[in-house]
Amino acid sequence: MIDILLVEDDERLASLTRTYLEQNNLTVAVEHRGDTALAQFQQLQPRMLILDVMLPGIDGIEVCKQLRQRFSGPILMLTAKGNDIDQVMGLETGADDYVIKPADPMVLLARVRALLRRVDDQKTNSPSLQAQEVTLGCLHVNASNQTVVLDGQPVEFSTQEFALLWELTCSAGTILSRDELFKRIRGIEYDGMDRSIDVRISKIRKKLGDDPQNPQKIKTVWGKGYLLSPDAWGAQ
Repeated sequence: MIDILLVEDDERLASLTRTYLEQNNLTVAVEHRGDTALAQFQQLQPRMLILDVMLPGIDGIEVCKQLRQRFSGPILMLTAKGNDIDQVMGLETGADDYVIKPADPMVLLARVRALLRRVDDQKTNSPSLQAQEVTLGCLHVNASNQTVVLDGQPVEFSTQEFALLWELTCSAGTILSRDELFKRIRGIEYDGMDRSIDVRISKIRKKLGDDPQNPQKIKTVWGKGYLLSPDAWGAQ
């Protein structure tokens, strides 16, 4: 199994990126089109995907959407500079992280390592490491196999969505700030601009049947952060 499938239509940039990642002990395959990336992914079964938004054939957003239906590993999007739409759309369709182009190689490497580290050693740096399963009423969250069951039905989450839900679940009844959640999940300090936590909270609420207009399961505490209510899940 290779570490990364890089899907980037700029052949020179793809070559430079591949060389840099391989110099840092990662195995990388390259694909230049969105439509052929799906078959390439199926053949290679990489541990993670780095995916440009703008691709010939089909765009990266659609590739991400299709792959997320059968792949729970990390997907990192390369987005246009300052294009919030690309970033939000990528996260909405299941991407775990994004880097703005032109990407600083060291930043890209740090993000890649953080995502792969989470897959290899789930919650190594989390204060909730000892817990492997949390049950709150009809909600069951299992860290050992990254599964979520609600009312007896499995609910699918991406790697980063699960990581965020796990932190909230393990700290049920406690307000966690965006800064704290960002640091726990990404392993880096919050830069004050990243919107990924908010986007994922919205997606998690939707998947868990929480009212987006008046959320009762995952509450927003204005000026402080987010709180998962331990009493909002009914009986087991």
